[in-house]
Formats: sequence, structure tokens, C-alpha cells
Amino acid sequence: MPVNYLSNLTASVRTQRANLHLGVALSFVAGALNAGGFLAIGQYTSHMTGIVSAAADDLVLGKTAHVIAGLLSLAAFVVGAMTTALMVSFAKRKASSMTYTAPLLLEAVLLLVFGLVGATLQLQTLVSVSLTAILLCFVMGLQNALVTKISNAEIRTTHITGLVTDIGIELGRLVYWNRTQEATAPLVLANRTKLRVLGSLIVSFTLGAVLGALGFKYVGYSSTVPLAVLLVVVSAAPFFRRVPNPRS
Repeated sequence: MPVNYLSNLTASVRTQRANLHLGVALSFVAGALNAGGFLAIGQYTSHMTGIVSAAADDLVLGKTAHVIAGLLSLAAFVVGAMTTALMVSFAKRKASSMTYTAPLLLEAVLLLVFGLVGATLQLQTLVSVSLTAILLCFVMGLQNALVTKISNAEIRTTHITGLVTDIGIELGRLVYWNRTQEATAPLVLANRTKLRVLGSLIVSFTLGAVLGALGFKYVGYSSTVPLAVLLVVVSAAPFFRRVPNPRS
């Protein structure tokens, strides 16, 4: 049943299939927010490498306000990750069967806020960074920590640098020539399953980025509302899951 399938995506007992399908869905969301968000606010928010590098450049150039803005974006991302860790830890302590539902639902709510009042938030600033940018950085930290905890750090969704690196490693193993005369040498073999997973995540992120950019270009902030609805459906599914009747 669709409800049971969706419930398994955030279930406490994990499977590789559930990790992959949730990862693909959230990679799509991250790609859409990152690319579309850039058109909206002129800043990428899914990875902190560029933000920290830009802050370092601004520090050297004496642009104090921009340095503080970068630090605020970084802090928002960190607080988002902290929020996920707190929510998941609390749910686990209570032995909840919906350990990962709360962070996902919070992300959905924040995306609704972004879609409905993002233009207004963009006009409000702290130092020289808009509240919209801070909100998106928080959401990205929240999501990245969620997928990290769900998959035991096997999957990332908000940036693809690590994914591309891992693909390069596996491709190197794939084309490596295991010479037969070296009988005692260990075989070098590529993990083809991992390659398919990594490829799926990158394709999903790219597709989300393209559609997200198109959405912001032609629709505006409200183009994130369907993304929020998607997350609401996934996060709310456990509440409607049919519990098997022990007498049946």
C-alpha cells in the first residue's frame, strides 16, 4: 500500500531501499532549493564551503558586514543540524516508532513559510544577510543531518561534492586492471551497487535544480509549496499506517 511504503521511508528500522528512495526524494528537494534559492536571493545555501571561503575573502578585504553575514549563514546551518539531532535523540529516548518524522515535518513547515512569505522575509535583514538566506541555511542543515542520521552517514543530499568524489573512486576501481600473474594481490573491484546509488542521487539533485530554477524564474517563491507538500505527505504517512490486527 502507498501509505505503508511512505511510512517505511522514515521508519526507525531502516533498509537500503528506504534509504535510497528517501535520499533521492530529498536530493530533489535540495537541488530545487539550492538552484531556485540562488535566483531568489543570489546565494547558494546547501553547502558551507563557499560561504566560509567567501567569509575568509571578505575578512581579508575588510568587508566586516559580509563576514558577519557569512558567519550567520554558517550558524543557521549548524543550528539546523543541531535541531535534527535533538529531535531524533528525544524520539529515540521515548522509544518512538516515528523517530525521523518530526525533523521532516519541520522542514515541510519551513518550506511552506518560505514559499508563502519568502518575498517578505527577503526584505528583512540581519547585518547584510536576508532572513530568507538564514531560513534556507537552517533548512539545509536540518535536512542534511536528518539523512546523515537515517542512513548512518552513507547518504548526503544537500551537496554533491562527496558524491562525485565517491563516483570517481568507484570508477577508478572499475577500470583497474587486475593482472592475472599477481595471484597473491587482492582484487580491486568496484561497488556497482554504490555507483547506482550515487548516480541516482546526483541525477535527482540535478533534476531538482533544473526544475527549481524554472519554478523560481516563472512562478516565484510559491514554487516551493509543492516541495513542502511532498515532505508533508512523507512525514505524515506513519500517522495513517494500518497496524496489523494481532487476531487476524
